[in-house]
Amino acid sequence: MLKIAVAKGDGIGPEIMDAVLQIFDAAKVPLQYEVVEMGRWVFDKGFSNGMTPEAQQTIETLGILFKGPMETPKGKGVKSVNVTARKTWNTYANKRTFQSLHGVDTVFSKAGIPINVTIVRENIEDTYGGIEHMLTNDVALCRRFITRPGSKQVIQYAFEMARQMGAKRVTCGHKANIMKITDGLFLEVFKEVAANYPDIKADDVIVDDLCMKLVTRPDLFEVVVLTNLQGDIVSDLCAGLVGGLGFAPSANIGNHISIFEAVHGTAPDITGKGIANPTALLLSGIGMLRHLGLLKSAAIIENALLYTLESGVHTGDFGNKEIPSVGTAAFAQAIIDNFGKAPAHNPKALGEDVPVTIEVEKLTQNPAIASNSGEQLDTVGVDFFVEHAGQPQQVADACLVAIGSLPYKLVTISNRGTQVWPKGSIFTNVVNQYRCRIESTSGQPLSQTDVINLYTQVANHLKVASLELLHVVGDKALYSLAQGQ
Repeated sequence: MLKIAVAKGDGIGPEIMDAVLQIFDAAKVPLQYEVVEMGRWVFDKGFSNGMTPEAQQTIETLGILFKGPMETPKGKGVKSVNVTARKTWNTYANKRTFQSLHGVDTVFSKAGIPINVTIVRENIEDTYGGIEHMLTNDVALCRRFITRPGSKQVIQYAFEMARQMGAKRVTCGHKANIMKITDGLFLEVFKEVAANYPDIKADDVIVDDLCMKLVTRPDLFEVVVLTNLQGDIVSDLCAGLVGGLGFAPSANIGNHISIFEAVHGTAPDITGKGIANPTALLLSGIGMLRHLGLLKSAAIIENALLYTLESGVHTGDFGNKEIPSVGTAAFAQAIIDNFGKAPAHNPKALGEDVPVTIEVEKLTQNPAIASNSGEQLDTVGVDFFVEHAGQPQQVADACLVAIGSLPYKLVTISNRGTQVWPKGSIFTNVVNQYRCRIESTSGQPLSQTDVINLYTQVANHLKVASLELLHVVGDKALYSLAQGQ
């Protein structure tokens, strides 16, 4: 018997989790459940991360968490328990497979266009670091982290998964045409990893073009890998293509711990009414069974689910309105009654159960995943982000006075990313925060002491809100230009 952690969640979570576990038990799935305390009600008990220490310890021991939807309290300054769980345990790859389900009508099913696309979303980095600051009363800053080793983890997972499932194409969705450094790094790593998989076609597409193509010809795509925020948006878009979040399974895969969950909300308006749709959580659970090597059990349950949907059995949120809907328990029982039956469309081969032993490595320190490229980064200047309500020339004058006879030059001043000095347009609106780029003229890299001394000089004349170092590797600049520079 494999033992897994189960968190039933908030709202409709306990109802749909009980229904799914009932189906598992009826199929004699060889699992034992350790129920753990996570969710809104745990926040309310004073645990700021939404889980008790005992729950965290159990999950880190067992390595598998099966969870229902969870709510994060609003207006209390706490982070989402869902995001916290994914990031805490470094479940770096969010896998969501979207398939046409017969019995779930969509514009594509009516047009006879089959959908079978898997979105792999980077799960740790990007703007989901949640690192934000107000630089002035008018200007908010969010730091976006894209790392080489983090990108490699998720992209390599996407290619390995594609090979295992027999996919012939992996597509990288990105915005490297605008975010040339961050998305540019993600795309660069994608191309490096793709070179190791010559049997799989690798291509890339700008994310807005990807969205247009997905809603016109979703059948053209097999596996798509994206950064965190873009992957979040695109995966919800794909859910809409197959009937909504009620049919969208989700797996969060890490090297040590993996989480399988429904990504839809807690639906407080129908909580306790017994009418919630458990399909998304059940599909997530089926993915978990396959992850655990319980292939036969997964196929029996999925075939029964597909047969049930084809038969017209449905909860109130979907299906033929001329056929009366059923509640959560009746829907689960219909699936149980259809064990052993094969659907007319996309039946799953049974295979054999080959249970996987989950052994979570006992760690004594945080895993370090630095790339150790050995490249020498030299600092050639500093971007000073300063608060100033005046005109660009006033900011430039203050910078020039600060520099004086020191071996530096003021290269450009920008406002919201657009150059306003030494040239620009009088029609460019400016807010009260400027970026002043000062570079060395000595030909020598700046030391930390040089940067501190330069900061002191600038701070004597301008209010510095933040700064970033300008790095180069050889002749390659590791920073972006201003618009119009």
